[in-house]
This record gives sequence, C-alpha cells and structure tokens, in this order.
Amino acid sequence: MPDIKIVTEVAGRVCAIPVEVGGSVADGDDVAFIEAMKMEIPVPSPAAGTIKLLLVRLDDVVAEGQAIAIVES
Repeated sequence: MPDIKIVTEVAGRVCAIPVEVGGSVADGDDVAFIEAMKMEIPVPSPAAGTIKLLLVRLDDVVAEGQAIAIVES
C-alpha cells in the first residue's frame, strides 16, 4: 500500500487534530485545522486509508506546502 503525504495549503498554527495514529480516514476527511487570518482552515485527506504518522502537534506553526501527516492507503 502506498504512503500518501497530507500537506497544508496555508501557513499558520495547528489548532486542532481530530485524528489519531492508527485511525481510519475517508477521502476528504479533515485531518487537521490550521488557524490563519483568524480563520480555522481544514486540511483534508486526499485519499482513504489509515493514519500512519502525524508530523505535527497542537500549536505547531506550519508553512504552506508542509506535510502534516502520512496516510497509508
């Protein structure tokens, strides 16, 4: 099964991570929320699978295009 990187399209602060390592996600499920410009922007999973690795923690500052998690499909 291939590993798929989940990347954020905005820079900001990680304000919520509603998934856990080992948990399953569907295509389009929100994996994290990034606070940017006083808004909470969801970061969706591009594919269905299992969360293999979380690369960020709550309150981490992330850059645009940064990988935040790995999904095994």
